[in-house]
Amino acid sequence: MNAEQTALLTEAEDGASLWHDAWLRLKKNRAAVTGGMVLAIMVVLAILTPWIAPYGYEAQNLDLGATPPSAAHWLGTDIFGRDLLTQILFGGRISLAVGFIATAVALVIGVTWGAVAGYVGGRIDSVMMRFVDILYALPFMIFIILLMVVFGRNILLLFLAIGAVEWLTMARIMRTQVQSLRQQEFVEAAVSLGLPPSAIIFKHIIPNALGPIIVYTTLTIPSVMLLEAFLSFLGLGIQPPQTSWGLLISYGAETMEEYPWLLIFPGLALTITLFSLNFLGDGLRDALDVRGSKD
Repeated sequence: MNAEQTALLTEAEDGASLWHDAWLRLKKNRAAVTGGMVLAIMVVLAILTPWIAPYGYEAQNLDLGATPPSAAHWLGTDIFGRDLLTQILFGGRISLAVGFIATAVALVIGVTWGAVAGYVGGRIDSVMMRFVDILYALPFMIFIILLMVVFGRNILLLFLAIGAVEWLTMARIMRTQVQSLRQQEFVEAAVSLGLPPSAIIFKHIIPNALGPIIVYTTLTIPSVMLLEAFLSFLGLGIQPPQTSWGLLISYGAETMEEYPWLLIFPGLALTITLFSLNFLGDGLRDALDVRGSKD
């Protein structure tokens, strides 16, 4: 028996978990792997920005003004003589932070709401999901704009406002998952042992629904980043002296005919990141789809 046969026999004897099989399938998806690598690079660059940025964040050279890419400024400068690469790096920190934190807020609310509604069922489930339906009928953008106008424009409120309108789909997904899981034997065993509903939901049901949660997370982050970019484009998102990719795109759009690089490079940074997240999300969805993997 050769080494390959021995490895296959050992794997067959030990069995392969869902996560192990999903990882093997994900590694075969080149687009997803590439997207994950690009996203990891973006996150690392955002973390290391204060140390790797070629110029200071607020460094200006009004005499220089807007100049095209050169050896001194790889991506050019804006109308205030600020290095565009530095602005993109610092803007990436804000855009990625909004994407990840607002998505985390949406997941906490949506997973909890959907899990409780799906597990309890009955009239409580109907009331909770009708509330979700009502919120779905509201125009999200107007709701966020009203929050920003009434309570002021600050980054913390932006995180909460976007997260507060992005949890509805997750609640529906989680409710469906819980309804299918609550009839499983491990849930019935937990009930027979006298565990409280909260322990059953958070220790037994939600961990078994991590697949859809992870997939939806990777697909929510791009939509959140786009929403932030749109709000910043309208002047309702990130405010100077802070910056984000959306705010840089807004400035670039105003001067795109004279200084096209001010729009092209921030737009490329946002586009590459969004494509990477979508490729990774699609790959995770396919990898965690057990029925699809058996076809």
